Amino acid sequence: MKRFISVWIFTLLIFASLFYLPVHAGQRFTDNKDGTISDHQLGLMWAATDNLGDISWHQAEKWIRFTLPLSLPVQYDNWRLPTLSELKSLYVNDKSYRGYESNCGQQLKIISVIRLSCGFVWSGDRQGVSAKVFNFNRGTFYSDRLIHYRGYRALAVRDQ
Repeated sequence: MKRFISVWIFTLLIFASLFYLPVHAGQRFTDNKDGTISDHQLGLMWAATDNLGDISWHQAEKWIRFTLPLSLPVQYDNWRLPTLSELKSLYVNDKSYRGYESNCGQQLKIISVIRLSCGFVWSGDRQGVSAKVFNFNRGTFYSDRLIHYRGYRALAVRDQ
């Protein structure tokens, strides 16, 4: 009887692991409950929100280096502006995904665990007096001058 129960429990554990593990192993993002989101696919940690207001590229760099780290309950180092390809990886390119409406009224198609107050986010991809900006409303990007700040946001990322 003990052997039967042992075999039955072992079989049940194997069966449960086949259904339980793929669901959790396949999750790309984890909310760390400390103002950060882990991206397991890219090995990055994202801030859960942007800076919440219009910001120029230079101001965005300063906010990420000096202000953001002090606002989190856990101190992490090496925060930076994301590359354009890192930002693109957060865009949900699915016609059935409605996204959410931001504070500035845009419908954003970004992963739901990151909350943006407006859909235009500075990237760290800079060339001279311009840098790339990603549009989470349309899934496109363009270049703008570093001194502009109309609707632009800073979203911090760091390597884990």
